[in-house]
Amino acid sequence: MSTTSNLFTGRHVVVMGGSSGIGEAAAAAFAADGAEVVVTGRDRDRLDAAVARIGGRTSGYRLDAADPEAVAAFFAQAGTVDHLVVAVSGAAGSGPFAQLDLADLATGFDAKFWPQVRVLQAALPHLRSDGSVTLITAASARAAIPGTAGLAAINGALEAMVPPLAVELAPLRINAVSPGVIDTPWWDRVPVEQRTALFEGLAATTPVGRVGRAEDVARVIHLLAANTFVTGVVFDCTGGANLPTGR
Repeated sequence: MSTTSNLFTGRHVVVMGGSSGIGEAAAAAFAADGAEVVVTGRDRDRLDAAVARIGGRTSGYRLDAADPEAVAAFFAQAGTVDHLVVAVSGAAGSGPFAQLDLADLATGFDAKFWPQVRVLQAALPHLRSDGSVTLITAASARAAIPGTAGLAAINGALEAMVPPLAVELAPLRINAVSPGVIDTPWWDRVPVEQRTALFEGLAATTPVGRVGRAEDVARVIHLLAANTFVTGVVFDCTGGANLPTGR
């Protein structure tokens, strides 16, 4: 993904969960705009491959965001961070509520909610006072789709924190991006034929006529980091799928 300015030249950007999908696309947007970018991920090989694809002044740091000691160690050596993007995610916690495995739901919180909160808390002493933090949530937080109550709880908990944190931590800016269905490796767990049918069905009922791409969300992340007059917002990036009537 290319940009047309060097707005982030000299800035230090950290993308937690940047070895694929939305995180990688966001890192690429910042790197193309002149930033020094550090991406983190759990898998060394995937991390190295992402750094090679992103290019620019990008480096990788192997890290499990669910490990408090590893997170603390990372920020202890990171220096001052101008912009932080937290794209840590997970897939647990979905399914019909009557049969929802609460242990599975807890795993979902452990994979996404707690790591994002932990990363933000650990990063605070190292963030530029008037820098920015962008959390990545999901449109399930405010949707009414059967089988997603658990996901709504995880993402909704993160989104509920954004406005009070934006006031409490000011002038640091706190925002979130809430993506709809985005065609990323997150969906690789779904068989190809099933995934294709799902995407086609969603595209037919979404105002823009397609599912999202990682670059769509990356542009919003870039915008929220760049615009110093925006804080405390949850920005929907859904192609209109969250609208009451749609097409």
